[in-house]
Formats: sequence, structure tokens, C-alpha cells
Amino acid sequence: MPRVQLIDAEGQNRGDVSINDALLLAEEAGLDLVEISPNAVPPVVKILDLGKLKYANQKKAAEARKNQKVIEIKEIKMRPNIDSHDYETKMKAVRRFFEEGDKVKLTLRFRGREMAHMELGMQLLNKVREEVAPIAKVEAEPKLEGRQMMMVLAPR
Repeated sequence: MPRVQLIDAEGQNRGDVSINDALLLAEEAGLDLVEISPNAVPPVVKILDLGKLKYANQKKAAEARKNQKVIEIKEIKMRPNIDSHDYETKMKAVRRFFEEGDKVKLTLRFRGREMAHMELGMQLLNKVREEVAPIAKVEAEPKLEGRQMMMVLAPR
């Protein structure tokens, strides 16, 4: 006859009992017999209301979900010959995104003759990289895709 370690509805340890005795006690109490730790020797079972247990676990999971931050990727679009004031404004936004814990995808769009001066775009992205170095790290190095250059930064 298999034996189990029984904990009753009040949380008292009843010790080593046979499974049949445990089931009878649970039925008398009008509750369920729930296996708490199956790998213990003997296995530990507890007399409790399974519905309440499931409800408590759902509440705990919902609470955990509520407290976690979803990391978003925010996109900042620039042009290679961006004006210094516009650049500062965009950098303020970048810093704010890092403070909120989001990643930032910088996109440089090249139009027309700007395509002949890719090095200007590279210089701009390197300038951004150096400016945010203390608070962010480069996750995806600058790369060219068609007419745009991209770089992804993540907060440290």
C-alpha cells in the first residue's frame, strides 16, 4: 500500500499515512487531496480546495504579468545633413526612451545625391553612439539597407 506525507486542511502535519486514509480524511472534510511535492519520499499531499488553489495561482501570475515591463523598440528617423537643433531635439527623445527602458532604432534616410556621401551618415551614427555611450550600448551595428542606414541601441 503506497504511503504519503499528509498535511491536513489546518496546515498540521499528520505524518506518514496510507493513500486510502488520506483520501478518506479529504472526503470527510469535503475538500480535495492535492499532491504538493511528488518527488519527495514519501510524496507530500495536502487537503485543500483545488478551486481556491487554482484561483490563487492565477492571481499570482496576473500580478507578475502586471509588474513586468515590455521592452519596445522606438524608432528615430534622421537625415544625414540634420541641423544641430533638430539633432539635439532627437537626442533628447533618445535619452528619454532609454530612461523608460526602451530600445532605440536609429534610421538615417538618404535621398538623391546624399547617396554619394554615405560617410556623412556613418559620422552621424558614430556621433550618436559616442554621445549615448554612458547610458546605452550598440545592439546592431550600423548597416545599409537600400537607401537607409540603421543602428539599434539598447539601454545599459
